[in-house]
Amino acid sequence: MKANTLKLGLNLWPPFLFSGIRVREIAPDYRHARVELRMRPWNRNYVGTHFGGSLFSMTDPFWMLLALNALGRDYIVWDKAGAIEFVKPGRGTVHAKFALDEQVLQELREATAGGEKTLRWFDTDVIDGAGEVVARVRKQLYVRRKPGRD
Repeated sequence: MKANTLKLGLNLWPPFLFSGIRVREIAPDYRHARVELRMRPWNRNYVGTHFGGSLFSMTDPFWMLLALNALGRDYIVWDKAGAIEFVKPGRGTVHAKFALDEQVLQELREATAGGEKTLRWFDTDVIDGAGEVVARVRKQLYVRRKPGRD
C-alpha cells in the first residue's frame, strides 16, 4: 500500500478521526511518520488535559506499520507489548515522531534470518507545543521472517 493511501485511511479511521488524532506524514519509504493530537472538548479528561488513552492511541500502530511496510511481505510484524509514562499534563496540540533507520531494519533482518523471532523495543516521546515531553511511550514489536521465504 502506498504511504499516502495509508495516511488517508488512518485519518478517516473513526478512532483517530473522532479523537482528534491526525497523521501528518508517512514517508513513502515508511521510514518516518509524524502524528498530532489536537485538544478538543471531546478528548479532554475531567481536569482539562488530554486523556492518557488518547496519548497512547496516537502512537499505538506506527512502529508496527513502519516496520511491516519497510521490511516487506516476507516478514510477520506484531505489536507485542506497550507502556506509557505520563511526564506532565498534555494541553493544546501535541505530536509524536517516528523514525525507523536502516540500521534497525538490518538488525531485524539479521536477527530473523534463520526463521527465529525477535522482540525489539521502540521509544517515542509525545511533545507539546513548547517542545516539552508530555509522555514517553514504549512499544515492543515481534518480528519473524515468514517460513519458506529465503
